[in-house]
Amino acid sequence: MIDRDERDTGERRFSVLIAGGGVAGLEAAFALRELAGDRVAVTVLSAGEDFVYRPLSVGEPFNRSHAEHYELAGLVSEAGAELVRGTVTAVDPEARIVRTAEGGELSYDALLVATGARIERFSEHATNVDDAHMDELLHGLVQDIEEGYARQLAIVIPAPMPWPFPGYELALMASERAWDMQSELAVTLLTPERMAMEVFGDQVSREVAALLGERHIELVTSAYCEILQSQQVVVHPGGRVVHATRVIALPRLLGPALSGLPADGGGFVPVDEYGRVRGVDRVWGAGDATDVLIKQGGVAAQLADVAARSIAERAGVPVQPHPFAPHVEGVLMTGGTPRYLRADPAWPGPAGESIFTHVPRAMAPPKIAALYLAPHLKNRRPSAAGASR
Repeated sequence: MIDRDERDTGERRFSVLIAGGGVAGLEAAFALRELAGDRVAVTVLSAGEDFVYRPLSVGEPFNRSHAEHYELAGLVSEAGAELVRGTVTAVDPEARIVRTAEGGELSYDALLVATGARIERFSEHATNVDDAHMDELLHGLVQDIEEGYARQLAIVIPAPMPWPFPGYELALMASERAWDMQSELAVTLLTPERMAMEVFGDQVSREVAALLGERHIELVTSAYCEILQSQQVVVHPGGRVVHATRVIALPRLLGPALSGLPADGGGFVPVDEYGRVRGVDRVWGAGDATDVLIKQGGVAAQLADVAARSIAERAGVPVQPHPFAPHVEGVLMTGGTPRYLRADPAWPGPAGESIFTHVPRAMAPPKIAALYLAPHLKNRRPSAAGASR
């Protein structure tokens, strides 16, 4: 915690630099506007033109849903912040300077690292999922399922594990499409989790496993996979070989590994329960760039809120920071009626109370629950880039 005599006071506005224009970065910008108002001057550093709401992209190949694009500049302006184009490459915590790939330098009183994670292809012998190109990558698979050419489908969730929802959703929607077309399709879902949807706890796990069983989807847990040649997945421990006409793999995630900041073995930024980067003054982290194990938009938004309160306190705003104790929730697309899942609390330790329930498609809550950002997305129309998809 920060003692009052250590807080920045005075008439100069406290300068907050947010590196990243994704869920965590925008959530923090809106949270700071709400918490601190004119006492902070917020700058968002991002190379992208759009904020892309990607959780819906998994439904694109099945014509179930589409990723939505929003003009980033409009959202940043609505948050009362300034948008600067660029990509952070290095941080000088002593000088409080961020350096960008474009050769620029930006100073700050507080820095929030919300760059997201880097994606690494899992195997050259699989179709590697990239949520920016879902329809392009998987449209052919859906056609093969409909026409009966794909008879066995293996879906691999790698370790260390990304957010596993897309793997389950692809398995369920592929199975549903095969059923609709009266095609034969054997689906195997391989995951390093000890049980289905482990992060949600025992009750939800049993419900998800039952749903997979109803769809005749084989679930292989505690599976650490290699794909050394086409149409074959080797499962460790044990060495079982799964043969499949098509193999789909979710990506591995890597941290940003920013020069000047600490990182774990995967390049992720280590943070404490207030979102502060460990061992570095005036630097916070939120979202998939951090070492928080659950890589999910709603959890990223919750950590952004925690970090925003801590930053606001450092700026002299009379707010009390709260430690990070997230719940995790999500809407699981199944090809039929979606399911709503929630566990509270979710981290650290095993999930407590959990929920698994049907939800009508028209009444489904947002895929990403973000306290400050979600209302602004609800009131904006997607940009032309998203509407044309």
